[in-house]
Amino acid sequence: RERVDVFGHGGGRRTAELMKVPFLAELPLIPGVRVGGDTGRPVALMGEDHPDAQPFIAMAKAAAERAEATSASRKGPSITMED
Repeated sequence: RERVDVFGHGGGRRTAELMKVPFLAELPLIPGVRVGGDTGRPVALMGEDHPDAQPFIAMAKAAAERAEATSASRKGPSITMED
């Protein structure tokens, strides 16, 4: 598959670095995503080995890891309920 950088390349990564936030993924614009959306079968359901699904699954894993790390390092407010 030929890669075409419709919006340029590397801008998201550079912005994440400037903002000091994690860069989660590059997501390709591929026909399988549109077809999956139109048919109600997202590419992620095609399995981790499917080439169209891989970038989306990788992004979801990176986001989950980041959320877990962030929640583990932050203590939220204590909520007490009384009658």
